[in-house]
Amino acid sequence: MNFKKFLIYSCIAVVGIAALSFTYYHEQPVVKDASGIVVSVGTNIGDIAPDISLTALDGATYKLSDLRGKMVLVDFWASWCGPCRKENPSVVGAYEKYKKAKFKSAKGFEVYSVSLDSNVDAWKKAVEADGLKWKYHVSDLKKWDSAPANAYGVNSIPMSFLLDENGIIVGKGLRGLELHKAIDAHVKSF
Repeated sequence: MNFKKFLIYSCIAVVGIAALSFTYYHEQPVVKDASGIVVSVGTNIGDIAPDISLTALDGATYKLSDLRGKMVLVDFWASWCGPCRKENPSVVGAYEKYKKAKFKSAKGFEVYSVSLDSNVDAWKKAVEADGLKWKYHVSDLKKWDSAPANAYGVNSIPMSFLLDENGIIVGKGLRGLELHKAIDAHVKSF
């Protein structure tokens, strides 16, 4: 190949890469936090959590973004997951402890449970057996093909994401005492 052809192909490649980069960056959502700072949507600490909208055990559809203003624990789990079932008492304890707490800037605490079950009866029995008394139990009943699990990069459960009142991830993978310590950092009084 002569130098002229090489130069032409190189220019075409550079223009193509630039066009793809421009398209990628301009298709990403631009979100601002409460103070007006631009924050990316993602699953890292400091990111705005991707929204979830799924059907719940009660038949209603609940959006995660509808809980803005509150501290929210997004808890990925399943009835068939032994470690999840062992972690559920800690999640119940957090819910009971923080549901009436006064937060520095949030207006309450909620748990938004995303089940990776495929059997609604097993899921419902586990919710009842483990005393998971909160309202937000959602699933698409697709196990590991669950859209929210894929969006959050969940490849093992239990997995949790703690969101502040603006939907920003302030903790992830929190279990037991770590979960309580992370929430305590946002509490004003009990």
